[in-house]
Amino acid sequence: MDREENKKTGAVLVQGAGIAGVQASLDLANSGFKVYLVEPEPMIGGMMARLDKTFPTGDCATCIVSPKLVECARNLNIEILTLSELRYLEGEPGNFKATVRRHPRFVDEQKCTGCGICSEVCPVKYEILSDAQPATDIELDEGHRKRVDAILAEHQDSKSALMSVLRAVNREFNYVPEDVLRYAAFKMDVPLSLLFRIVTFYNTFSLKPRGRHIISVCTGTTCYVRGSEKILQTLRNELKVDVGGTTEDFRFTLEAVRCLGCCSLAPVISVDSEIHGDLHGDDVMGLLQRYE
Repeated sequence: MDREENKKTGAVLVQGAGIAGVQASLDLANSGFKVYLVEPEPMIGGMMARLDKTFPTGDCATCIVSPKLVECARNLNIEILTLSELRYLEGEPGNFKATVRRHPRFVDEQKCTGCGICSEVCPVKYEILSDAQPATDIELDEGHRKRVDAILAEHQDSKSALMSVLRAVNREFNYVPEDVLRYAAFKMDVPLSLLFRIVTFYNTFSLKPRGRHIISVCTGTTCYVRGSEKILQTLRNELKVDVGGTTEDFRFTLEAVRCLGCCSLAPVISVDSEIHGDLHGDDVMGLLQRYE
């Protein structure tokens, strides 16, 4: 009986579901162990899931952590215990007994479909205070107003289409004018601060006028190692602008991005939506002439 009680189970408990805990769980699960991943927060990913870029390479944090989170959730050898905390641990190596307290989520995770009905009847409400201003305070000429109205009509003024509306505005004007942003917030009845948070978070948007052609130089790890910094410097010299700048004739805007997803073609740049890979400094002049 004692021999049976002391039998090793081959299961592992990992405390904390940050990027280190998630990676450790994946390594252990792929080695054949049953893993219990305990996390006090409602979700896994930890601090890295909240970051924009990572040091020192500047790579996109979300691009790195997202695949690991998906793989962790799908791995049959990993049982994720969120809103949980380890209370007691007793025993000896190979035969520990853990006591974990799980806090109520008030939703059956196995039956949840993400319909949102629970949030509609929840007694606790979190509302974003509206900072909308009267339409009379928005200085927008008639031509721009008609163009924005057409975009809003296409998306039926739906609040769920915020990203689509902003992307359409960005394409229409080649940037997001502040007065257009104010007008869109008024027409869609959403806080202006919410739209500002979106356009200042994503690099695809700009609050400043940009050139007709957007040159994006990849500075991710692979491209950097293979000489993207030299290409970026050559473009600086030829266009006489720094990163984020626009030429005086509004022909080109120069940007540096962290990853274009074409590592096999490094070093890579994109002009508008066209990708150019395996570049050298001598290729820059010929490339610019193609867009003149």
